[in-house]
Amino acid sequence: MPRVTPILRKARKALQDSNLVKALQSEITHELSSTPFQDDQSRSLGDFVVEWDSPQSQDVVLRRNCESGEEVAVSAVLGPVTYGKEGVFPRDVLMKVCLKKPGLSSMLQFDCGVFEGGNEGSQFDIHNAYYIQSPTCVSPSDYRGPLFSSLDPQLQDALKEYLVARGVGESLTNFLLHHLHKKEQGQYVNWLKKLESSVAKSE
Repeated sequence: MPRVTPILRKARKALQDSNLVKALQSEITHELSSTPFQDDQSRSLGDFVVEWDSPQSQDVVLRRNCESGEEVAVSAVLGPVTYGKEGVFPRDVLMKVCLKKPGLSSMLQFDCGVFEGGNEGSQFDIHNAYYIQSPTCVSPSDYRGPLFSSLDPQLQDALKEYLVARGVGESLTNFLLHHLHKKEQGQYVNWLKKLESSVAKSE
């Protein structure tokens, strides 16, 4: 009789584990059957090439060398979830664009937000524009520029056109929105599978 309690505890744990495995399997099936990002057509990168895109990381880094010798580097990661947001993509993309002229140590940095636009396209806004004297010795106290929204609207538009002329346009932002959401979904499914495997082994 003293073994009844341990046996019941073991049986209860086995039942709980079994229920968790079933819930995980159900979520995996749902994710694999619901693939709004998988079915979309592949997006063009234009003249950009992928420099970093580790399966374990959440970000992607792209680079382009212009004919003038100017270097353009783009890093992007998904932003926070926006609840109640309509459209295919539940999250915006946080994009950082750095531009460096040949022979100069200084560079320009633009912090941008990429979001879903109309007609299955995308758009981007500039949040901040910085001038960085040297990327190797940046101090938090350095003045890097005014609040972008405080700039003259014509200057804001001109800075955006400056980025578009260097390949930061709809083709690139479409790729980032699609690729990062697809990547996150794959990472989530892999996490679910690892969790299911771990729980199933302990049954």
